[in-house]
Amino acid sequence: MDNCTKNTMKEFHLLAFPTSTTGNMVLFLGILLLYLMTVIGNLIIITLVCLVSQLHTPMYFFLCNLSTADIAYVSVTLPKLLSILITQDHKISFHGCITQLYFFLLCGQADIFILTCMAYDRYVAICKPLRYSMIMRINVLVVMSAFSWLIGIWNSLVHAMVASSLSFCHSDAIDHFFCDLKTLSMLSASDSTNRDILTTVESVFIGCVPFLLIVISYVYIILTILKIRSSTGRLKAFSSCTSHLTTVILYYGPIIFLYMKPEKDSSREDDKVLSIIYTAVVPMLNPLVYSLRNKEVLGATAKIKQYMKNI
Repeated sequence: MDNCTKNTMKEFHLLAFPTSTTGNMVLFLGILLLYLMTVIGNLIIITLVCLVSQLHTPMYFFLCNLSTADIAYVSVTLPKLLSILITQDHKISFHGCITQLYFFLLCGQADIFILTCMAYDRYVAICKPLRYSMIMRINVLVVMSAFSWLIGIWNSLVHAMVASSLSFCHSDAIDHFFCDLKTLSMLSASDSTNRDILTTVESVFIGCVPFLLIVISYVYIILTILKIRSSTGRLKAFSSCTSHLTTVILYYGPIIFLYMKPEKDSSREDDKVLSIIYTAVVPMLNPLVYSLRNKEVLGATAKIKQYMKNI
């Protein structure tokens, strides 16, 4: 291992899911369906937000950003997996792997900060309703959105540069369906001390701090809702948060379980299944959560249908 001083790998092999020919076809059709539903669903959300004036509010501005990130999120990983399943070509170039890693981290981290911005929006809407329009001005929304993307761009670049400097001399087999940072680190022959420190610090600032801010926001929201005297008012206030809260639980649940569980209990196949959940299933469910649980989105959909019928 000490003689491994530079990268000797020009390409990697993504092992993906080792199944039979029939299993490959079933998995291909399932992943393809998830991918199409995710892209189409999120495109519908973006179109509705852009076309219907009643959705020109801060919450839907952030939802539009979230849908954009989700489309990019699935497009970074799933097309390559579909290609592997249909062609059985498991190769990915070193530069292609690092590029995939960069955009995967970028979209995932953008999701985290956009969800945090949405939590703040719900906090202001319920806890400071009289000052909502003054606080959530358009310039504030643009800054918050840009901040979410720029942090993702910068942090992903750092991780991509670190990953590109690693040495891979002993194996080119990535036991995953995409170039995951955790899997690449396990495969590398380089000293992991500095990398582990960086990953720990990044996990605190990029993962834990936003999650803590979301939890704090909902603590204040719940305390404010409990002060509302009428049950109808409490239900109405809480219902305005259910879509966002559901999305947060769906997004953070698999990630926390995957990255926080002890390594000794790790099973690569279980990790892949969990990864499918947060890379494919959750982005697909987000449009459904917001369309099925939100009267404004349903109303906007009805308006578009009526407009198309008139045409």
